[in-house]
Amino acid sequence: MKRILFVCTGNTCRSPMAEALLRAMAQERGMSLEVRSAGVSTVDGLPVSENAQSVLRRRNIEHNNGSAALDSGAITWADLILTMTAGHKSHLLQRFPSAVDKTHTLLEFANRDEEALRRIAELESLYTEFQMKQALGEQLTAEERGRLLELEAAIPSFDIADPFGGSLRIYEESAAEIEAALRNLLDRLQHRK
Repeated sequence: MKRILFVCTGNTCRSPMAEALLRAMAQERGMSLEVRSAGVSTVDGLPVSENAQSVLRRRNIEHNNGSAALDSGAITWADLILTMTAGHKSHLLQRFPSAVDKTHTLLEFANRDEEALRRIAELESLYTEFQMKQALGEQLTAEERGRLLELEAAIPSFDIADPFGGSLRIYEESAAEIEAALRNLLDRLQHRK
């Protein structure tokens, strides 16, 4: 059984919606998945936001879990870690570099554009090289810096906007974006069998 962990900031909006939506969508398809969520900047036990709860109730989905702070246990448990933004992914990988092979943004993983995924891999490699050089007191070459800027400009955003504090309509838009990505995710998981 595949174990999927969704990660956002406070684990009160996007990641709990993704968790509950995926669980329901997988059940509809007869797929057996374990799904959890966590936040990179939260404490355990905060309630899911009222608007996130409303969005889920409109879809006849219940989610009664409180927030969970991201920890090494969740990282070890997960087969696949899907973050809501590139910032969450970066934060997670700084804390848990061993999770690099199983961590993606949700939109990045659900995206089937192989060229975009190749560019992302190259960009991440350049970021790693840049961090190593910084640690050694070195700089990127002009060519490396130019390629980094070129790649950054060519890659679409793989971030799901944070609805925190927004209206119910903003939460609905976020949920719709998450649902579309989850359909692609489930299609991809089914084809891997």
